[in-house]
Amino acid sequence: MSDIAGELARVKSAFSQPTLTLLHQRQAPVVITIFRAAFGRNNVPIPTARLHTQVEEHLAEIRLAGETDVPNGTGKELCQRWMRGQWLVRSLDERDQEVYALTSHAQQALELVKNLSRDRASLSEHRIATILGTVRRFNSEANPDRAARVTILNAEIARLQAERDRLVDGAEMVSATDDYMAEGFTELLSLISALPADFARVDERFAQIRGEILAAFRAEDRPAGQVIDEYLARADALMTSTQEGRAFEGAFALLRDDALVSQLRQDLTALLEHPVSDRILADADRAELRGTVRLVRDGLDRVLAQRSKVTATLKEYIVSHDAARDRELAQTLREVESELMTWMARTGPRATHDVALLPARASVEHLRERFYDPADDVLPDRIDLDEAAGAPGLALADLVAQGGPQLPSLRERLEAALSSANPAASLGAVFDTLEPSLRRPVEIFGLLHLAADQGWSAEEHTEEYAALRPDGTNRTFDVPRLPLPDPDLGHDLEKSR
Repeated sequence: MSDIAGELARVKSAFSQPTLTLLHQRQAPVVITIFRAAFGRNNVPIPTARLHTQVEEHLAEIRLAGETDVPNGTGKELCQRWMRGQWLVRSLDERDQEVYALTSHAQQALELVKNLSRDRASLSEHRIATILGTVRRFNSEANPDRAARVTILNAEIARLQAERDRLVDGAEMVSATDDYMAEGFTELLSLISALPADFARVDERFAQIRGEILAAFRAEDRPAGQVIDEYLARADALMTSTQEGRAFEGAFALLRDDALVSQLRQDLTALLEHPVSDRILADADRAELRGTVRLVRDGLDRVLAQRSKVTATLKEYIVSHDAARDRELAQTLREVESELMTWMARTGPRATHDVALLPARASVEHLRERFYDPADDVLPDRIDLDEAAGAPGLALADLVAQGGPQLPSLRERLEAALSSANPAASLGAVFDTLEPSLRRPVEIFGLLHLAADQGWSAEEHTEEYAALRPDGTNRTFDVPRLPLPDPDLGHDLEKSR
């Protein structure tokens, strides 16, 4: 194959990717606009019914704006069409609710349109400096010559030391120009905007692995252990040998380092507070830079959730399906062996008998779990009115003695104790002065209830409450000591009524 033919094949392969098929279609501006309006920059999953409604509403507004070339169909039909185009993916969230999310191909298309819509200089001092700095740092980390690495590091240390000494000595600070800042912010926004698509590619790779694992389990052409070993090898290769996996591991290592995350936030804050940032950055760009750490955290959470789904698939198969089938097969083989031994004991060495490979299954649509019990329909014994009339009655005082706290009486006694010339020191002292009918154990809760309504605070140590039960027995309770307030402060229990 000639060079031009090989190049044509590579270009055709690129144009067959979902990213370019989305941008190449006639209605691409409308579709990209709907994706940007619905999902935003963070690609937040949207419930299926809500996205169907949003698509229809956005299309209606676009038609009112005068656009005629818009997709036809309902919101549900368009979303299904976009799923077939690999621009939308449907999955289950943590609450087992169906949601839509943009694929990495759709996010790449949105990022390309966003970059083209930005004002960007083709050549600038910032870009050349960035290239030089990147090449220098790359060479210092990858150069195999030890002496060359030391020379590069010494030069960088000397340069930084000279700049530090110059600033410490009070030399004039060179301010960055508006063009330099604009180019720097543009490149920074471009790097940050590419993160969601990178995370989505890792997420989709794990989803693909999960589908292949399920297909391998259903096919049952290989042992389950071999399938699991292959998954572990592929998951490890995804994190170490692919560009997306290495980026994910790097981002994960960044978020585990609190110092790096704190430094990133401080640097972004300093850039956003730069005097010229207000003239360069729009509100949307400032919000995008300010949410960089959260953007990375959300992407990591989605990848980890997808990886957890793969692990859950393995666990469910190993714990439930595979173990149950093995137990059933072992039990069936034991039954066949028992019947075979019985048959061989009754027949001669040349006897034959045709048997099925496995016993037939009993087809039972529904097996009752509970049978009819005639005792359930027996009526209770009728009430004997003569016996009820002869039963001993209960006096009102007996009923009151078995009831809850007598709050009105307790409130009166507590008010009298507060207004007395010699007030009690604590709530326990008030309880000791009450008559026997108001010193039941339940009356302790009544006093504490009244004190809580007044906002009185208890102390750390306790005091004893000598309670008297209705049957005449005594019971002592240890309750946190609650001193009574100064009567001159004007506390009024009427507020708690």
